[in-house]
Amino acid sequence: MSEPKLQQHTLPTRRHPVFLAEAGRLLPTLHHAVATPTALVTAVQENGWQARHCGTPAQLMDRVLKTGDEVILDFGTHCVGRLSLCCEPVGSPPDAPAHLHFTFGEIIDEVAEPLTGYDGWLSTSWFQQQDLYLDVLPAQVDLPRRYCCRFVKIRVVATSRKYGLRLRDIRLHTETSAGSTHPAAPATADPLLQQIDAVSVLTLKNCMQEVFEDGPKRDRRLWLGDLRLQAQVNYATFGNNDLVRRCLYLFAGVTREDGLIAANLFMKPEVIADDTYLFDYSLFFIATLADYVAATGDDATLRDLWPTAWRQAELALARVDVQGVVTDGDDWWSFIDWHEQLNKQAASQGVLIYALNKALALAERVDAARVPAIAAGVARLRAAALEHLWDAEQGFFASGAGRQVSWASQVWLVLAEVGDVAFRRALMARLRTEPPAVRMNTPYMMHHYVEALLQVGERDAAVAAIKDYWGAMIGQGADTFWELFDPENPGYSPYGSRLINSYCHAWSCTPAWLIRTFSL
Repeated sequence: MSEPKLQQHTLPTRRHPVFLAEAGRLLPTLHHAVATPTALVTAVQENGWQARHCGTPAQLMDRVLKTGDEVILDFGTHCVGRLSLCCEPVGSPPDAPAHLHFTFGEIIDEVAEPLTGYDGWLSTSWFQQQDLYLDVLPAQVDLPRRYCCRFVKIRVVATSRKYGLRLRDIRLHTETSAGSTHPAAPATADPLLQQIDAVSVLTLKNCMQEVFEDGPKRDRRLWLGDLRLQAQVNYATFGNNDLVRRCLYLFAGVTREDGLIAANLFMKPEVIADDTYLFDYSLFFIATLADYVAATGDDATLRDLWPTAWRQAELALARVDVQGVVTDGDDWWSFIDWHEQLNKQAASQGVLIYALNKALALAERVDAARVPAIAAGVARLRAAALEHLWDAEQGFFASGAGRQVSWASQVWLVLAEVGDVAFRRALMARLRTEPPAVRMNTPYMMHHYVEALLQVGERDAAVAAIKDYWGAMIGQGADTFWELFDPENPGYSPYGSRLINSYCHAWSCTPAWLIRTFSL
């Protein structure tokens, strides 16, 4: 997929110091542990790259590495943290610096394949590599950057002819704000669902840092679409609700001048709103706040943030035409899913209705005078979707001027409760028997599909979808769940190469919430 044409927004941002101060007060404590390698491996081509055991960490102590030698360490599971090791010279006194190159990989492919051929639109600086020059040996090395990996390849680029290196005490000092204890196991007796749940929980844990990061490798930012799903999983697992509250205040703390919330935030050197604004993501601030209040009963936070939440609805409603349908065009971006051909109009209509329904629940607690207007608006938008987006001939909701039929359009209008339950159940059944050509490409969109199945009572189909999709990732070796996964196209990437994909990604952790909340 080519780089998306993002809209340039020239309106300045506005800082809200009271909200930012509250977010600062909620800065979490990071919990640390030490992980050590479990094996030495080599990468082999066998139906894709595979890691094959070739030794133990203890055996590395007996090896002397010279120029051109390399070793791949396997830590046994996905880790987020900082690497330390001791480098000792062997042979004559070192007469030249030692040059080491480190490559960190969430999957074996990242340390097996050369990264020099990458030609995608995301920066190559996202590749997890570091060069190290040691002028004095022996040396205790503490790499300063935080990395995200299961595999670490260490290559000796150069020593001299007179000496080699022995590596020892290799450790990863892991970091997370999730807490030191593991959540209780889910009630399910299904062994595959138990395994999927455990991988989901680790995915969330490794994304929980000073904020809920979208991915600890890339982008390492607070994205609103990811936050909404992470928060739901958090309520069912770690219960670190102050971290959700912190993230809500951060988004409310830096808005566009007209009040619109950015799609994501940078945390350092200070909180900065990215200049990316997404129709659906801004609306998800309402949903995230509503879910937080439902989980905690925290009406004080609701009173603080309700004006910001309602402003997202007002700005989105300005995009609705006289027929009651979200206006399509080239002057906006709604994310919905990574899919170059996907028209976003119908799905965005669903997101708007979904968010307004969440706003209705909040208004009933804090702004009763607004309740009748919100309820009327929801009814109008649902009626407009049936009248103008439903295509009786195709038997699906259609989107855009080309009347495109996609999975995403159906899923989001079902989640918006457009039509009665029988209508929605029949639509979800037709989606499985007559699948549209414009498919789903991410675990993010697959989550919403499963949730839509559960909403209409299709429990068995939902369980099968979780097992088939997330179970297939485990079958391909996933320790944490991936940003992108198409079982029919394992190499899929919207960025130009699967090597830059994130393999521990926040929006993929939702099976733990689905399994626990719906007692699957």
